[in-house]
Amino acid sequence: MANAGSDEDALARYRSPLVSRYASAEMGFNFSERKKFGTWRRLWLYLAQAEKSLGLPITDEQIKEMEANLDNIDFQMAAEEEKKLRHDVMAHVHTFAHCCPKAAAIIHLGATSCYVGDNTDLIVLRDGFNLLLPKLARVIHRLADFAEKYADMPTLGFTHYQPAQLTTVGKRCCLWIQDLCMDLHNLERARDDLRFRGVKGTTGTQASFLQLFEGDHSKVEELDRLVTAKAGFKRAFMVTGQTYSRKVDIEVLSVLASLGASIHKICTDIRLLANLKEIEEPFEKEQIGSSAMPYKRNPMRSERCCSLARHLMTLVLDPLQTASVQWFERTLDDSANRRVCLAEAFLTADIILSTLQNISEGLVVYPKVIERRIRQELPFMATENIIMAMVKAGGNRQDCHEKIRVLSQQAAAVVKQEGGDNDFIARVRADPYFTPIHKQLESLLDPSSFTGRAPQQVAKFLKEEVRPALVPYQGKMGGKIELAL
Repeated sequence: MANAGSDEDALARYRSPLVSRYASAEMGFNFSERKKFGTWRRLWLYLAQAEKSLGLPITDEQIKEMEANLDNIDFQMAAEEEKKLRHDVMAHVHTFAHCCPKAAAIIHLGATSCYVGDNTDLIVLRDGFNLLLPKLARVIHRLADFAEKYADMPTLGFTHYQPAQLTTVGKRCCLWIQDLCMDLHNLERARDDLRFRGVKGTTGTQASFLQLFEGDHSKVEELDRLVTAKAGFKRAFMVTGQTYSRKVDIEVLSVLASLGASIHKICTDIRLLANLKEIEEPFEKEQIGSSAMPYKRNPMRSERCCSLARHLMTLVLDPLQTASVQWFERTLDDSANRRVCLAEAFLTADIILSTLQNISEGLVVYPKVIERRIRQELPFMATENIIMAMVKAGGNRQDCHEKIRVLSQQAAAVVKQEGGDNDFIARVRADPYFTPIHKQLESLLDPSSFTGRAPQQVAKFLKEEVRPALVPYQGKMGGKIELAL
């Protein structure tokens, strides 16, 4: 247990804010030293158990001794051994052997460092996906509920961030959900595609194990299968060098980077909507938006997501470059890089998912502001409807088009040059030419008539694509999440 002195020492050293400030305890543990080295010991146990079952002279007593000391790790001794040996795996072999004197002779038997190193990485990556997937499903579930609630609420659409045809609040949210559903599928695929490195030896030829089993190829293959199954994998790579192909890391970080892009887009939209005062992320009762401007309600959660998502998106460059420079069966210039980028990718993804869940659980909609913005823009969008109504009432399309062109330009001048409200409809009402359709103007300007099939699209999409994708995560949706900072 840390004492006050060690706490002070910790404050005098850099700590990654990914762990100290943001990430969940579960994801922090997944990339912890305890998880890593505890998994090494379990892999040594699996290997010994499998070798024993295939006839090597390993005793039950040795196995039981290993089982009893899986988590009895003397980290200080391991650090001292590593400082002396300059080799982390051998340092932990010696540390494990120290508390397992009877099993010392058979720990790591026939294996290379990458047996524990790479296989542990694959276990940690798999477990990382298993932590992220329910969180992503929860975000989708929360947003699906939001989309369903606001499926019918008209809102101004934007293309090029310029006013465009109306959509609905729920339909826009479905654009976010669709991207996240793609991410859910991609994360599931990346997890399920992971294979175990298995028991392959120093250059992947399994030569050491073939020697242990006196040339019996079937036993070497069975050893590989047994250890793979014990580690919870259905498949192992059939061929490896000393390491599993570093292209695996590219696949893993690519789907996480893609998730980062989705969340960056979603949170950018929320930030823009906050500026328009149409939708806001949750804002705590005592939260301060600005030290200088007390009135401000800054979208800090969405900004955090965008900030960290940018970091996540850049991390895929590391495994891309690492895979490209792995010479022959392996080089060690991958190691230090992977210690950083793999952990940071999962930690960052974990943080932005938790933050987005918090946002999605507290989104605030301001219908009156949305209605006001529609009223400002809808008159111009309704011009085609007005022309069609006039033609049906016996008018000439070209004459009507010219009348509307003049009136709309006048109304636009009031908005842009005088800062006034859009008075186009008032001008139409005041013009005797449009008398035949005056009674129709209200219905011609009903916002719901401009949203097309948006409500129906929301209902169909949620029912047929979104809800079924969440079925595997039922019972894992959990309650609301609170952010510590």
